[in-house]
Amino acid sequence: MQAAKVYDVGVLGLGYVGLTLATVLADAGNSVIGIEKRADVVELTNQGVPHFSEVGLADALTRVTSSGKLVAAEHFGENVTCNTYIITVGTPLSGEGTVRLDMIEAATRQVAENMRDGALVILRSTVRIGTASEVVAPILAATGKKFDIAMCPERTLEGRALQELRELPQIIGADPVASDRAAAVFQRLTSSIVKVSSAEAAEIVKLVDNTYRDIQFAFANEVARLCDAFGVNAHEVISSGKLGYPRTSVALPGLVGGPCLEKDPHILLQSAQSRGLNLEITSAARLVNERQPIETVGFISEEIARRQLPSPLRLRVIGMAFKGIPATDDLRGSMSIKVLDALKKAHPDADVGIFDPVIAPDVLERAFPSEEVFTRFGDAVSGASVVVIANNHPALGGISPRTMSEFIGPNGFVFDYWNHFSHLPTSELGDSYFAVGHTESAA
Repeated sequence: MQAAKVYDVGVLGLGYVGLTLATVLADAGNSVIGIEKRADVVELTNQGVPHFSEVGLADALTRVTSSGKLVAAEHFGENVTCNTYIITVGTPLSGEGTVRLDMIEAATRQVAENMRDGALVILRSTVRIGTASEVVAPILAATGKKFDIAMCPERTLEGRALQELRELPQIIGADPVASDRAAAVFQRLTSSIVKVSSAEAAEIVKLVDNTYRDIQFAFANEVARLCDAFGVNAHEVISSGKLGYPRTSVALPGLVGGPCLEKDPHILLQSAQSRGLNLEITSAARLVNERQPIETVGFISEEIARRQLPSPLRLRVIGMAFKGIPATDDLRGSMSIKVLDALKKAHPDADVGIFDPVIAPDVLERAFPSEEVFTRFGDAVSGASVVVIANNHPALGGISPRTMSEFIGPNGFVFDYWNHFSHLPTSELGDSYFAVGHTESAA
């Protein structure tokens, strides 16, 4: 009988969280197997090719796969087992807006079937409070095998994941024995370990961190709405108010989305509701951020009518990834898509085109088959009736609004969700530039 191949770590799910973690763990000297149900991702990973854009990942992945430290597979082989399992699968919201746990359950069943007595199981996915104890642990316990379980939430920023895996404090929630074992895994990456008293505490840490950011951005967007109502520049108000004043640090307004911020506050709300609590501030923040695309598209439509722009309208949405700093090609939870949908609904006969400085054109074509995909910023802008700048990638702020007005269609205008040009004098903004919190054009 063939001897079992024992890996130091098995990572279940090779998405943004799992693949970066598996790569850094392997680079630190661990033998790692990554389990991923998507055959194309498994094939690319074993070739040392990331299936998404992340700074430094291509070189690191090539290094660990060529050395044999990291291998990917669709499932655990018959003679494969691990000392530690880390569950990193997704927890998207369902169509009804509730967090899905079916992928967590499926991954846990894979672990339960594969693990030996004494395995350490780490839950790293973002989950509803109580998932480690009430969902994962019972599935593992039903096997009759001995195991330790810990909750160690992922908190890296896309675009800085490899760096932050070695720098950010790692939160560990477990009983003392499991906590020490989980700490030993992550201490190969970073010496900054923060132990909390339970898995529930660790689950709450992740949700609170992201919800806090969502609330901060929601207040910035509230300020923008207020300033628009009074014809005042929100960027000026916010920047001036905190200059040299340590007690105020208001964020700048903009679209708030992505795979975490659009989801995690809802998971926190659902967790609270399971105990009869209603988190009013969290709910209000989500309302402000989620309605922004429709509100701002309402202004865009009013400006189109005021300028009497002729049909067919040429609408261009620039920056489709959910953010531009740090740069990413991730479309999950992108509010740019919400803006695009709102524009198409408001102007169903318009000629709609899109561009992104990071996402490959063929990826955009598959994701948006009804839209024209441009490969260059200049081509997208040329002749446009309305240019909507929808993320904060620095490349989208390279041409001033006055210069841009020479290329867009007659009487066309730019709407900028990210105030790329707030540092420019009004003479460079012209009368065809608007931004969130700055809907009074400069003459």
